[in-house]
Amino acid sequence: MSERKVLNKYYPPDFDPCKIPKLKLPKDRQYVVRLMAPFNMRCKTCGEYIYKGKKFNARKETVMNELYMGLPIFRFYIKCTRCLAEITFKTDPENTDYAMEHGATRNFQAEKLLEEEEKRIVQDREEEELNNPMKVLENRTKDSKMEMEVLENLQELKELNQRQAQVDFEGMIDRYSDFEKREKEREKEEDERETKEMLDRALVKRLRDSDSDSEKEEEDSSGSQAKKPSTDKPTDILTTLKPTEALGSSAGGVKKAKVETWERSVGTLGGKGALGLLVVRKKPAATFLKPRPVAAASVPTSQTDSKSSTTDSKNASKPVTTQNGSSSLSLLGAYSDSDSNDSE
Repeated sequence: MSERKVLNKYYPPDFDPCKIPKLKLPKDRQYVVRLMAPFNMRCKTCGEYIYKGKKFNARKETVMNELYMGLPIFRFYIKCTRCLAEITFKTDPENTDYAMEHGATRNFQAEKLLEEEEKRIVQDREEEELNNPMKVLENRTKDSKMEMEVLENLQELKELNQRQAQVDFEGMIDRYSDFEKREKEREKEEDERETKEMLDRALVKRLRDSDSDSEKEEEDSSGSQAKKPSTDKPTDILTTLKPTEALGSSAGGVKKAKVETWERSVGTLGGKGALGLLVVRKKPAATFLKPRPVAAASVPTSQTDSKSSTTDSKNASKPVTTQNGSSSLSLLGAYSDSDSNDSE
């Protein structure tokens, strides 16, 4: 099935456009167009009013042997809406308008008629002055005289109005100047008052800001003093204990509860917890007792016995530790036995 909307036509190979017959149409043929009435008109036959903008199916034709600067002029035929009488009008490119031709009269043409009359008078005057220099002089004197009369009439009207109105123009000017001065002073006072209020608000705001800043600094300094403890080493905070005697019973209970929870979760420093490895205790060096030399023979035995007893008691009270950290009670016993044998 062929397409419905075909854009290209088929031309056979033996197509010859010269063989196509040409239409011979008359030059003054008419076309049917749709238009609106270009102006208000009244039918001459029945007196019906046809207003501007009413639509018609009109016949259009080109006016023969009539041009305006190479532009063709068209004529339109319409029918009256009441009596069906034929009305014709044509274009007027000279005045960019339409001209009524037959069957009706154009309404509301007072302004157009006045303009046409003025144009006609000006043209007649120019034609007269073109060939008659005396007419030019007469027209100039008439114009000047007319201007002087107009000015005199205007001055008389002004004086008449002043006599009837009895208006004091000097007083009006003075009052207006006084009013302007008062307005300027009032505006100046308002500006000064607004600037003063703005400065006061800015001063109050600055004072408030300074007070708040000083308070914040005091609070920060007091808080830093309360929060910063006097510690020499980072690990001292784990071993230092704050005195709780100054606090009340409630504060002491809270402190004990905190210590108990800490010990349960982490453990004490002396225990085998994780924090016990942070603090390393310094191990004391091993001390050995030197054997006492034998006493001289001149010294009595009682004194030697007392000295040996005192030294034995002192050595027994002070246990000796070795590098491994074990007590040397056996060594003390051996030395005591040797001392007793010597004394004997």
